Amino acid sequence: MAKTKKELGLDSMGVQKSMRLTDYLGDGLGQLPLNIMSCLVGQLTYFYTEKVGLAAGMVATMLLIAKIFDAFSDLAMGKIMDNGKSPKGKCRPWFARMAIPAFVSIVLLFTVPKNMGSGLQAAYVLITNVLITAIVYTAVAIPYSALMAIRTESSEERGKMGIFRAAFGYIAGMVIAILLIPITNMLGGTQSAWIKVAVVFSLISLLSLLILYKTSKENVQIAEKSEDENVPFVEGIKILFKNKYWLLMVVSLFAMYFMMSCFFGSAVYFTMYNMGNDGYYAMVSNLLSIAQIATLFITPFLMKKISKRNLFMGGMAVATVGFVLSGLTTSYSLICLSSVIKGIGFGCGGASMFGCLQDAITYGEWYNGYGTAGMGNAASSFCMKVGSGIGTAALGWILAAGGFDAQLKVQSASALSSIAVAFAWVPVITSVICVICMAFFDVDKYYGKVVEDLSQGKHRGE
Repeated sequence: MAKTKKELGLDSMGVQKSMRLTDYLGDGLGQLPLNIMSCLVGQLTYFYTEKVGLAAGMVATMLLIAKIFDAFSDLAMGKIMDNGKSPKGKCRPWFARMAIPAFVSIVLLFTVPKNMGSGLQAAYVLITNVLITAIVYTAVAIPYSALMAIRTESSEERGKMGIFRAAFGYIAGMVIAILLIPITNMLGGTQSAWIKVAVVFSLISLLSLLILYKTSKENVQIAEKSEDENVPFVEGIKILFKNKYWLLMVVSLFAMYFMMSCFFGSAVYFTMYNMGNDGYYAMVSNLLSIAQIATLFITPFLMKKISKRNLFMGGMAVATVGFVLSGLTTSYSLICLSSVIKGIGFGCGGASMFGCLQDAITYGEWYNGYGTAGMGNAASSFCMKVGSGIGTAALGWILAAGGFDAQLKVQSASALSSIAVAFAWVPVITSVICVICMAFFDVDKYYGKVVEDLSQGKHRGE
């Protein structure tokens, strides 16, 4: 006699739960290919200049152009996904469609022909980067983000999905950050060694996307009305801006990604010049990552007690304390302590922020009467990428304003101050912005009615 599965019951808001551990694991696997692609792209400047011999200026220009394509492709993908009519769903088909392109595009990044002219090499770098970031990554990331809203109506389950996704993402990021260079060096340190490692990561990405396709489900009906599925692009953007909770999340995510680019980019400068020893960087960075991952294990329990919104707000408040501490000292022990504090804050924020975003998008469907899961996630992703890009540029502007000179072993007082601003005080401002936004993010008090009405095909005022 077949064993009957235990009933899942209702969450704390009275919404039916639908996910088991295997569902969370299958969903979390989808973060692996995304982080593999983004982390490998982050290593390309080193690879292109050191292993292929390309000019740094040319590489920077091609990557910037690809980044521009990448940001705007999000908006197009959101519209394409919202208009999708596959019997398999709006999100799931893209995971299967992109499995082989993900495998191919990862490998192509590292197969730059060395015997080409510089112009053709530049074209190759641009085309392969546009392929992986603006096409493949985007065609997976936008449906994957939207899947959280379509997979379950339970705010509690969405929070857990965010935790599993963050955990898988951190694992991929740490493996690449810690092991990529040593492994490629062990294999000879040549371009061929990088290609071999890329094939392994490509296989992991392909298998992860196929498993995600197999295990994912679309249980929530989003915008069944025909007029909802034909919302013009500009009208869809206008609808999003009528949703105050989506706007609060967009501002928070923009601030978060701006901060991360500025902060992480400045960390090596801070340890090298302000602390006087670039050897400190590894420990300062690793302590933050370890604290972040450790925090993920307790966030499911915290989320049940205080909600995703309060976990995000509390996490960014904790991170603010860590940043203030790092702005007041250059002591190695205190900076290490600040890294642990920041890691705890980031762990809470990273586990909850995307679940909050999906709740805001669900609220928007109820409030406006239109389902824009694709556009909502795409526009949010666009803002995150813009925030990340501006944050990277802001680091350069801040250093330049302080008179930083990379040729000097000892920097001027103004240059050291500018590094501290980028490392500590800019993140303090952006973290406080997140806390303020979350203070007004009271969607939980409406969420029970939102889910009840949507389950009956009703919207606000009906």
